[in-house]
Amino acid sequence: MTDSAIDSKKDSSAPVPKPAKAKGTITRGPGKRAQEARRQFLRSVALTVGVTSISLLGFIPIPADAKRPKLRPPGALIEKDYLSSCIKCGQCVQVCPVNAVKLDDMDTGFGIGAAYIDAREQACDFSCDGLQCVLACPTGSLTHTIDYTYDTRMGFAVLDKPKLCLAVAGKGFKGQARGPDYEGLLRYEEIDRWNPIPLKDYPYDVEICDLCVQACPIEQRYNQCEAGNPPSNDPNHCPPKRAIGLELIEEKNGVKHMKPVVYDGCVGCGVCEMICPTEQASIIVDYNLLTDIPLSEHYMAKLKKRGHS
Repeated sequence: MTDSAIDSKKDSSAPVPKPAKAKGTITRGPGKRAQEARRQFLRSVALTVGVTSISLLGFIPIPADAKRPKLRPPGALIEKDYLSSCIKCGQCVQVCPVNAVKLDDMDTGFGIGAAYIDAREQACDFSCDGLQCVLACPTGSLTHTIDYTYDTRMGFAVLDKPKLCLAVAGKGFKGQARGPDYEGLLRYEEIDRWNPIPLKDYPYDVEICDLCVQACPIEQRYNQCEAGNPPSNDPNHCPPKRAIGLELIEEKNGVKHMKPVVYDGCVGCGVCEMICPTEQASIIVDYNLLTDIPLSEHYMAKLKKRGHS
């Protein structure tokens, strides 16, 4: 091979140098769309970090219509004291035998992480008999000054939709209270005092619907005590007042019908709302009827009224 051929081969394999940039040429970066997408991504990251940080403190602004009180577990202090003392540890969630206690999501402002109960989904039926959520609370947000189920004040039941109520309409009920797909649990003392069963496994057959009365745990205990059979043979478990009953009501137009009537002994556990068989619950727990008196003072006043020091 000649020298000229070798030189020609070397030249063909050598990298071709890039042309020099002309003076005044501008090197363009990402386009406007790419830059805007990057800015949006960075803003999203910053917002996520910020929201996560302040959410841990509970400082999330929420719409006014979302700022409504929720049903709190037994023994909860009045709302402002409850939210300021609850450390969102979830201990009450873990010990609830019917899985009624849940934790608030991020859209609840100062309530984020605080325990609440959705009575229609799963009410507190006091299956534990010992207020385990109260015992598990490390801060006293669920006050430790209550000893018995009837001492708690979670809310107050009201007949919210009397036109839907089967008892008011003079109708009975037969079948599964909330249908075959409902997963809620309820304790039936005649079956097992300590272990709740699926509500769908306990069908009803009543001439006039009184499921809210039958299922009320406070009313059940009141009736047991009236019959001389207090729970655990301990009179201290006897509620001093009835919670709910079915009464014959005469309207102004002379029409008579049966109607659920809520009494002073109602503690707002939500069992009546959970078991109500109408598509929309006829009876609900009104969270706005919570007592303004701190529960500890309410409890001490009750003790004094009963003659205890």
